Amino acid sequence: MRIGMGYDVHRLVPGRKLVIGGVDIAFEKGLLGHSDADVLLHAVCDALLGAAGLGDIGRHFPDTSAEYKGISSLTLLEQVHRLLAQGGFSVNNIDATIVAERPKMAPHISSMIRNIAAAVKTGETAINVKATTTEGLGFAGKGEGIAAYAVCTIRQDARGVER
Repeated sequence: MRIGMGYDVHRLVPGRKLVIGGVDIAFEKGLLGHSDADVLLHAVCDALLGAAGLGDIGRHFPDTSAEYKGISSLTLLEQVHRLLAQGGFSVNNIDATIVAERPKMAPHISSMIRNIAAAVKTGETAINVKATTTEGLGFAGKGEGIAAYAVCTIRQDARGVER
């Protein structure tokens, strides 16, 4: 069993769609980034890559590459899953937290869980997503950005070689 941890943050700006967990959320601002800037999926990707000893999301999907401009982070998560599978790893569980004052995430969490489970080819019960505010404190509390944390465990099957 291996454990990984991921974190991501993006600035909220007008004129962008807000996509979190692969879900389009109606809001007056969206997250700024090279891809769709999905903080939740970026944190999940980093957690999975870290657990497998494969670096981070920037190493595999650099923001200097035109190939990844505007790409869906669900596509990136699917690619991360393929990298893990090539090493003989499978996802045991993922636990993630979104940090945002607004908009409310609760109505979207079940869709986020479905999206993540499908991308990493595991059951929905292996995925947990929750959200919290910062009670008005810091950049998230002031509505300047949204952050996400993710922790995961992965396991290596008999065909994989421990690194």
